[in-house]
Amino acid sequence: MSSHPSGPGVIYWFRNDLRLHDQPALQSAIELAQKLQTWLLPVYIHDDALDAQTPWGFARTSPQRKAWTQMALQDLAQQLNALHSQLFQLKGKPVEILMALSHHFQGSWIVCEDIAAPFEQAHVQQLKDAQLKVQTVWQSTLMRPADLPFDVRKVPDQFTTFRQLLERPTILVQDPLPVITSMPPLPDVKALHTHLKAQIEAADSSTAKEPKIDPRSAFPWGLSGLKGGETSALAHLSHYCSNKLPSTYKLTRNGLMGFEYSTKWSPWLATGALSARQAWAAIKAYEATHGANHSTYWIGFELLWRDHFRWLHLKHGHKLYRRQGLSTETRVHKAHSPENFEAWCTAKTGHPFIDAGMRELTSTSYLSNRMRQNLASYLIHDLGCDWRAGAAWFETHLIDFDVYSNQGNWLYLSGCGTDPRGGRRFNPDKQARDYDPDGSYRALWRH
Repeated sequence: MSSHPSGPGVIYWFRNDLRLHDQPALQSAIELAQKLQTWLLPVYIHDDALDAQTPWGFARTSPQRKAWTQMALQDLAQQLNALHSQLFQLKGKPVEILMALSHHFQGSWIVCEDIAAPFEQAHVQQLKDAQLKVQTVWQSTLMRPADLPFDVRKVPDQFTTFRQLLERPTILVQDPLPVITSMPPLPDVKALHTHLKAQIEAADSSTAKEPKIDPRSAFPWGLSGLKGGETSALAHLSHYCSNKLPSTYKLTRNGLMGFEYSTKWSPWLATGALSARQAWAAIKAYEATHGANHSTYWIGFELLWRDHFRWLHLKHGHKLYRRQGLSTETRVHKAHSPENFEAWCTAKTGHPFIDAGMRELTSTSYLSNRMRQNLASYLIHDLGCDWRAGAAWFETHLIDFDVYSNQGNWLYLSGCGTDPRGGRRFNPDKQARDYDPDGSYRALWRH
């Protein structure tokens, strides 16, 4: 691997963008390194905070979610190695590690993607407060901030208004950037192995083992080539389109079982192994060949929902994490019931449809969108629990956990978000009749 003398350079901090295609932030880091005629060091930090307990009394990240992320990191590392670079993995507190790296390399630049959630924003702010040179790049939405027809601080709170404004006359989505095919040289990292030995060894020892995959899963990851990296993501995107599945998406998207009822893009979108713009471009290319219909439109519709939750984070920040959320009304909330929450978590609510969904979640780390809404609604509206506890449970277990969408969806269902109807209660009996009429889903997840 090529290397460069260890003067100041550029540290690229991978976060939720574990890919080389459509990578504006990494591209900016490369261009900065080229401008400065210096090196670039790709870094990923396994945050100690993800091993901590939540306020609700369980681990913040399950072994399954760690394993999915580890697959993505392994794939990224192999791709960087092929470009004569390297993914430098460490474990600890991100701010402390990045400060140590910057100081070791004499005040080097730190470049990373911009994440609007409070926990992630705090890391960047601490680096800036420490007078480090930090450049962040917004890149996880379909549209760039400059391409929105309104100021990002004035994004409409209601999705329908947001969507209608974007669709007049047509949505402006830039083409995805081509895959990165060359990297700047690496710095001399020999001294780092002494300087940050503990953090490097901790990262090595924290490598998650691939868990046993439940073959009943609607997303049998780890089997059939479904790995958590960019290579598998792009292969799946191609498979989905080549089998003409976009044409029937809206007809099948509320399915509960089976692999092909929905796009199954979310696990790769969550780690950034797949970019939203790449998925959008694939659907547009599909429409050009096979024609557009309501199903192909609806895939874009869902990607816009994903975007909306991101822009809402930029606008409202920490307000999205309060129990009252965006509500301005003085509302008396029921006291959170630890007993009811425990019954929900352990699939012992007594409702067969709900308990089946909770077993699927803990067994496979994946759930259909329809079941997610049912489980969330039941916890909030039938069991009277704090919605934030459910959001934390989903964060722990789902391999496709996305901080924006998870928070936004739970808030929406609770009635403390942007739903004009003030909350959504799903009748679990009716839902079972509509989506599991013959009881096959409940039978599949009876145990």
